Amino acid sequence: MQFRRRLPSLTALVTLEAVLRRKSFTLAAGELGVTQAAVSRQIAALEEELGQPLFLRKHRAIEPTAACVNLGATLAKSFGDIAESVEAIQSRGQDVVTIGATVAFSSFWLLPRLAEFRKANPGILVRVISQDSPIALDDGEIDVAIRYGMPPFSDGTVIASRGDVITPVCSPDYLNRRADGPLGSADEFIETDVLDRSWYSWSQWVSLTGANIEIKPSLRFNHYTETIAAARAGQGIALGWRMLIGTFLEDGTLVSAEASELAAEDRYNVIVPVKAKRSNARNLAAAWLTAALHG
Repeated sequence: MQFRRRLPSLTALVTLEAVLRRKSFTLAAGELGVTQAAVSRQIAALEEELGQPLFLRKHRAIEPTAACVNLGATLAKSFGDIAESVEAIQSRGQDVVTIGATVAFSSFWLLPRLAEFRKANPGILVRVISQDSPIALDDGEIDVAIRYGMPPFSDGTVIASRGDVITPVCSPDYLNRRADGPLGSADEFIETDVLDRSWYSWSQWVSLTGANIEIKPSLRFNHYTETIAAARAGQGIALGWRMLIGTFLEDGTLVSAEASELAAEDRYNVIVPVKAKRSNARNLAAAWLTAALHG
């Protein structure tokens, strides 16, 4: 404990960090739950122990000295590291991880694979938050998310990324019923009508692939999960995102309606919040998602 003899009062150091962060003795006192006079006494005692002033007192303002700024930067980092270490210990005790994704990604890709992660990590409670609206990463609720788009993102750090290809798919029964040859007006097309146009429409697919056909969808849904359910039920041809519907292609409930493929413009990204709490469960889930995405 030799270092302890070289350190000033921990209370005084905590007080100094609060004053520097809040830029006010009064605001620091309110945060710490003490009087302004108590804050002033702690700073004065610290200045006496260090043998130099830490602040230049001005009319209704304080200005930290260069030495005070340097000490404050060290305190902020040290206290931050301590807080993260405490949170990591607490989270290991709880062993909870919250994963965020769109409804389609959760339903088609994440859930079929989640049993693998749970089997390998039986002590971890997994929470899945599925929503098609943008998932906020700055409120501390999400530990790791899968976001479709093109990085970088201001609120998170991408640790894995993968693209996808889009191809027309249908059920084997529908494929057997339709006439041989390219897609055409005799086919039934299923459209996904959503405000988020990262889901390609049939008109986009025709334009980007240069297909010389006119497509008039006969069935429309506002969720991609329903579009795929209808295609599997033999009700027409849908645009299949191969990574999402891979399990259906593998089990044979969906097949390619034709060979053409279109590379999606954006990518699926495993992302952790910028202010993510360190936890064993979060780290394990992020590593597993990375391996599964690249697998």
